[in-house]
Amino acid sequence: MRIDLNADLGEGCDNDEALLQLVSSANIACGWHAGDAKTMRQCVRWALDNGVAIGAHPSFPDRENFGRREMQLPPEEIIAGMLYQVGALAAIVRAEGGTLAHVKPHGALYNQAVKDPVLAEALCEAVRRFDPGLRFFGLAGSGMIDAARRAGLTPVEEVFADRGYMPDGSLVPRSRPGALIEDEAQALAQTLSLVRDHQVRAVDGTVVEIHAQTVCLHGDGAHALAFARRIRERLTAEGIAIAAT
Repeated sequence: MRIDLNADLGEGCDNDEALLQLVSSANIACGWHAGDAKTMRQCVRWALDNGVAIGAHPSFPDRENFGRREMQLPPEEIIAGMLYQVGALAAIVRAEGGTLAHVKPHGALYNQAVKDPVLAEALCEAVRRFDPGLRFFGLAGSGMIDAARRAGLTPVEEVFADRGYMPDGSLVPRSRPGALIEDEAQALAQTLSLVRDHQVRAVDGTVVEIHAQTVCLHGDGAHALAFARRIRERLTAEGIAIAAT
């Protein structure tokens, strides 16, 4: 058995290089919510040095709020913004001798697409137009995964080690209690349940069935590096290999 372990990087934290020695996939910020050309290039180089699959992490144009403010934009504007951001990172990856592997939307762009089929389709259409061979990371069991399949993309179902879940399988909004898991033991237990048992306990106590292909750790979290080390150790001890999809 194997699982991909991914992290959101290039967002201004000081642990990117260390995290890239622990994960198998990296989602690199493309400048609209965090990061810049220099940071993108450095993260790409570190990822290549460690054999980590490189993905673009595009956002709404919302640097002031770290990409977490909801926006209502027309599909063609979403597609244009996606192409702009993915294209920028892909150019850097290519110049450094690598290959872009996937795309994972960030923040509000991601969470809105979970429940907004028009937005999900726009995201997937942008990826399809840029390169239909790119994998598309989306919330496991959500409409994002269905949209990717309809677009002819290869979806990768993502789960979260450090986020709480709602009974419908969506993430607890950051404005509500239980959104972030800061206890290491709880994060480990949730990860094992998601990866090994394909289920998670929601904030109301119900058990939600989920298919996990990649586990996300937020690189901007206070405990990201410690969580990554412990989760990798625990999964390896359970006989679960860490490898990109």
